[in-house]
Amino acid sequence: MSSDQLPASAKLKLDLMFEGIRYSDALGRAAEHSFLNDFPYRFGPGEHDPTGTGWAQLPYMLVTPDDTHICLRTQRTSPWSVSGSREEGYELRRDENGEGLTVDFEPAQRWMTGQTSDGLPRARAGLALHGDMIVVNVAPACEYFTVPKQEGRSANCSFCRYGAPTRQTRELGQVMGQTAIPEPLYRRMQEVLEAALEETPIRHLYLVGGSLTDPREEGIRYAELARRVQQVNRQRVPLTCGSGALPEESLRLLHGEGLVDAVSFNLEVWSQPLFERICPGKQRYVGYEGWIASLEKALELWGEGRVYSAMVAGVEIDPDVGLSVDEAAEIALRGAEDLCSRGIVPIYSLYWPRPGRDYPEHLKNLRRYFTRLQLGYHEVRRARGIRFWEGFVCHRCSYMQIECDLDRSPAADHAEG
Repeated sequence: MSSDQLPASAKLKLDLMFEGIRYSDALGRAAEHSFLNDFPYRFGPGEHDPTGTGWAQLPYMLVTPDDTHICLRTQRTSPWSVSGSREEGYELRRDENGEGLTVDFEPAQRWMTGQTSDGLPRARAGLALHGDMIVVNVAPACEYFTVPKQEGRSANCSFCRYGAPTRQTRELGQVMGQTAIPEPLYRRMQEVLEAALEETPIRHLYLVGGSLTDPREEGIRYAELARRVQQVNRQRVPLTCGSGALPEESLRLLHGEGLVDAVSFNLEVWSQPLFERICPGKQRYVGYEGWIASLEKALELWGEGRVYSAMVAGVEIDPDVGLSVDEAAEIALRGAEDLCSRGIVPIYSLYWPRPGRDYPEHLKNLRRYFTRLQLGYHEVRRARGIRFWEGFVCHRCSYMQIECDLDRSPAADHAEG
């Protein structure tokens, strides 16, 4: 299986995810009117720096004419570059003499600028924009990072780089070991979310955050967080709970009060041996079978098309795990078939290796694995008539996934699995 079997929109997304885009003056100009990337561009030694500061702001999301949304990643040696201006239009081109593709960028958002009523930057209210999705994350730190090691192993998931308590956690006001989210965080989140829903076409809301070691307490936190979101969600934009696996009483509360429209309890990887190795905290406090049981109980309540599980595609071939591309693909596709047979729908986000491990041969294998998985998974879903619910996710907010790009392309229906 190769990238040639992918529809053009999905292949372009993979090209840019793996190869990145070179910095250009046009990209710098685009940042002036675009929603900004979390990571600015750092100029290397001897590299032309038009800013004179050593760094430059970048747009967050590139948008193609067919409405494919792609998160930008810069790479100095990339064959891809952007030229043009806001007035003349922008073009994406592979190599200097390649045919240009008209592109645009996710626009800047007024609701993200300025300060909240209590004087803090709106950009730090715990909200993130992913295309037409707002992710609500006012408590990002995960307790798995804080518990004592067992047999020399940390409890946090091996691939996770954002769950550790940081300065951002302190700025938000999250208190580790405390279930309740401080009231100022709720007020700030509601104020900015209300403005966002009035100003921007938002089609999905997603609740995420760091896990608690007690799933019951996590259920209490998410129920209250969902209540606060729904208080300002007058448009009744579909809301998904992206917590860890929750106990039955928490699920019945979320469903009974109509607090969320879908759930996504992220199993991350298929098979108990991989789960135990890659997600030791989830295994310790919930367990592999317990995680699947929670997903199945959610299915009884919300029904098919409303229960999902994000999976981290590619961590299986990381040197710390050591599976071959063939072994990892076989396990992952077996898991996709099993979960779909139960009515639980996985969605696969590309795992990017840690700095120092993103060497060319590994990235080549990672791309081969991800392509094989996505084409095989498309066949699994097509055979079962499974599509992603538009209230959960769509191609506009799938900037690190390609399932929705495959689903909306007639060409993909003829690709062999």
